[in-house]
Amino acid sequence: MKRTILIVEDEPSIAELQRDYLEMNGYEIEIAVNGEQGLELGLSGKYELIVLDVMLPKLNGFEVCKKIRDELDIPILMVTARREDIDIVRGLGLGADDYITKPFKPAELVARVKAHLSRYDRLKGRGSSTSELEIRELRLNPDSRRAFVRDEEVSLTTKEFDLLYFLALHPNHVFSKDQLFERLWGVDSLGDTQTVTVHIRKLREKIEEDSANPLYIETLWGAGYRFRS
Repeated sequence: MKRTILIVEDEPSIAELQRDYLEMNGYEIEIAVNGEQGLELGLSGKYELIVLDVMLPKLNGFEVCKKIRDELDIPILMVTARREDIDIVRGLGLGADDYITKPFKPAELVARVKAHLSRYDRLKGRGSSTSELEIRELRLNPDSRRAFVRDEEVSLTTKEFDLLYFLALHPNHVFSKDQLFERLWGVDSLGDTQTVTVHIRKLREKIEEDSANPLYIETLWGAGYRFRS
């Protein structure tokens, strides 16, 4: 059975190009032409991945991303025509899994779609082989994908949970930004290590009593990050 992807894009030529390349690679594609339609279709649960443009009529991509992420655990790949860091940081902070900037090569889009679908497949298939982790006042349950600090649940995005659980599984091991991006995002970083930085910052804000003096996720300047056991 073909895997179904939703493209939310108001520029017909771009939407059709994305559709054509993804269809050539075996995916079934549907297109939404504005934010309201994209949100309605995205929440239907019919799709395994969403390619979401930032600049959309009626409802922008950031709003659509937030509302979908609040309800569903599926990969969201945001597309932006702007390279400003603020757009990238905002999208990742709202729960997007990745971003790609226009203009981009269609082959890059296809590669990222494949990588994120494969990563989600691995995560969904881990069920019985994973176990709950408890480190001091932090508790992580990979089956329910829930996190607790001092017995109070903390709301984490999909990528935030993945990153925290991965680090907690490898305590006292130093991982560079490049290593974390490659392992968790599954695609060549292409200099996008800022993605990791944003997620680490968000995690600290949520699980640390004092994010400026973290007890769980340490920064080793020039080396990367380490989870303290």
